[in-house]
Amino acid sequence: MRRNFYLLTCTFAITLLYVNIAFGGSENSYFNEGFEKHLHGDLSSAVKLYSKAIENNPTFVMAYQMRGAAQQQLKKYSEAINDYSMVITYGEPYFKAVGFFNRGVVKNMSGAFAEAIPDFSQAIELDKKMAAAFFHRGIAKSKTGDLSGRLEDFRQAAKLGDPNAESWLNTYYPEWKQSLIIPGTSQ
Repeated sequence: MRRNFYLLTCTFAITLLYVNIAFGGSENSYFNEGFEKHLHGDLSSAVKLYSKAIENNPTFVMAYQMRGAAQQQLKKYSEAINDYSMVITYGEPYFKAVGFFNRGVVKNMSGAFAEAIPDFSQAIELDKKMAAAFFHRGIAKSKTGDLSGRLEDFRQAAKLGDPNAESWLNTYYPEWKQSLIIPGTSQ
C-alpha cells in the first residue's frame, strides 16, 4: 500500500510542475495546499481542499486522483471509488489506467473482489506493463476461487518485475520460472 502511495506521489510531483506551468488559477492553489496537508497526514483537510479545487475546475483529474487517495486512506471506500471513477471519465489514457487500477484496489480493500477484476483488466488493457494490476487482479481472482487465474496473473506480474508476485511464486510455486522456459530453447 505504501508503494502505491509512493508511485502516486511521484506521478503527482511530475504532473504538478506541468499543471503549475500550464494552468493558472485558484484550483491550483487549493490543490497545492491540499497536497501539502495530504503529505503531512491531515487527510480531512486535504479532502476539503481537493474538493475546492474540483469546484473551481470540475475536470481537474489530479484533484480527483488525490482526493480519492485521501478518501481511500480514510477508509471512505465509496467516496474513493467515486473519485477514481471521475479520473476514468476525465483522464487521458495513462490516468484512466491509474483510475481503473486504484478503483480496483479500493474494491479489493472493501471485499468486492469480483467487482475489482474488471477494473484491473481495464487497467491492463490500457497499460499492458502495469505489473501491479496483474498482481492485484491475481489477489482478487484468488479470493473468488479462480486459483489458476491467480497463478497466471502472479506469473505475469513477476515477469514484469513485481517483487510481491515474485516472492509469492518463489515461496509457493518455486518451479514457476521453469515453466517459462520453452522446450528446445535455453534461457
